[in-house]
Amino acid sequence: MTQRIIRRKKAGIIPQILERPVTFAVAFLAFFFIAYAFLAAVGATPDPLPATTADTATSDTTAVATTPDNPEAPVRVVAKDIGLDIKVVNPTSSDITVLDDALTQGAVHYPTSAQLGVNGTMLLFGHSSYLPVVYHQYYKTFDGIQNLKTGQIISVYSGTTEYRYAVTGVRVADSTDENDNQIPLLSDNKYLTLVTCDSFAAKSNRFIVTATYVGAYAAEQ
Repeated sequence: MTQRIIRRKKAGIIPQILERPVTFAVAFLAFFFIAYAFLAAVGATPDPLPATTADTATSDTTAVATTPDNPEAPVRVVAKDIGLDIKVVNPTSSDITVLDDALTQGAVHYPTSAQLGVNGTMLLFGHSSYLPVVYHQYYKTFDGIQNLKTGQIISVYSGTTEYRYAVTGVRVADSTDENDNQIPLLSDNKYLTLVTCDSFAAKSNRFIVTATYVGAYAAEQ
């Protein structure tokens, strides 16, 4: 008998566990719960993990609500696919002299067209020039808008929100065709139209880009 006990001790703990697994499992669980209860009683259990940033933070690509009774003025227009990133000027008068002067300061929001966040068509005009040397950057405001493709995104920013529009069409308006030079002002949804402009008083060929609203997002600060 003594020799059997000695042989068991020499065999180690693993063979003993394998010989009586149920007994050892019950003993282990009992020890674990007793130990955990003691640690909980003295406040020594680990704190729960904090929520991750993805759970608690709102990304700048999270859509935000915009309401028809909260119109906003545009301050910047961006079309990454053609490298367009320019400020938007908001004249309050439709006087030709006032508008032509505004064209030398950036893209121009036509005063009677829709604001951001409301149904209607927002018209943005901008100079374009393909002369080899142009020193005034705003004479190249809308250079390249004719290269936009259907589905590409144009973003128009207010002070706090990015409004995204997907391009639906690009065309050249024939200055000799009175009907072709007309720009429809749809109001059943939110629309954006970009127009190249030599002068508000001149009749000339223009590139016209139309786009439909796809969503509003918190602007990067």
